[in-house]
Amino acid sequence: MPMSPIPLERAKEIATEKNLKPGKVRGTTEIEFTRGTSPRVDVIDWPEFESILNHKNLEIHEGGGFMKLMKKKE
Repeated sequence: MPMSPIPLERAKEIATEKNLKPGKVRGTTEIEFTRGTSPRVDVIDWPEFESILNHKNLEIHEGGGFMKLMKKKE
């Protein structure tokens, strides 16, 4: 199934449904969705997640029930 960009609000809804939280890989500026159980990923708040998303020019794509962070197309 092809992936397509979704707004942050839709990603929040999907994250809530799947019990996912916004996270940042410890010691980096890499972000991902997490269940909050990995020692290498710190749970962060949505405003920080969105700030990093914008700073790194990323967008959230969804397809087949999965979400992935990808560079925005120019």
